Amino acid sequence: MLLLTCFFSLGTAATSWGRRQKLLLKKPEDAERRKSSQVFANAGAATLMAILLLLFPSFKAELLIMLAASLASATADTLSSELGMLYGKRFYNCLSWKKEAAGLDGVISLEGTLIGAAGAALIALITVAGIVLEFSGLLFFGVPFALSSHFILPLLAVITFSGALGNFADSVFGAALERREILNNDLVNFLSTLFASGVALVIILIYSGF
Repeated sequence: MLLLTCFFSLGTAATSWGRRQKLLLKKPEDAERRKSSQVFANAGAATLMAILLLLFPSFKAELLIMLAASLASATADTLSSELGMLYGKRFYNCLSWKKEAAGLDGVISLEGTLIGAAGAALIALITVAGIVLEFSGLLFFGVPFALSSHFILPLLAVITFSGALGNFADSVFGAALERREILNNDLVNFLSTLFASGVALVIILIYSGF
């Protein structure tokens, strides 16, 4: 619940920030979509992980990390797209790396990418803080593994990296598929957050030695 609250709060603030300037760079109806269907598109993968948590409690640790990774990706995507177009200096197509206008599908900037990575790192920090509080007896997350300094940093790295990679995947899907109208924006958002969860799972499996 804390992760969802953080995601929605950051998303709402980022969407509202510089609203007038952003309306000049993208279609006005985009703001409406962010309030309706994109809510499910961004949180759909996290919802799926939450359902799987209830059905398969023995995999609670892995699924929690995957859930956090999906929200880290959604947060990174929202912040990088909403704030990147305001503070980005140069914008490039993520596939061709040719300069293009801000606001187009699949267009990224260094500033937007860094802002998105910071958002993913924040979700990672909140996740780790929740686990630390649980082991301090202040909060219950139900994660069945031992906490140590050797675990905290890798967990932060996994969630942040997965979220940032999911954000980049969103741009790739946008440039390759959304522009050609093969997928709409909601499907691109859902698939990118699901991709981030998959990346987290692969890293977990490699880290644990299967």
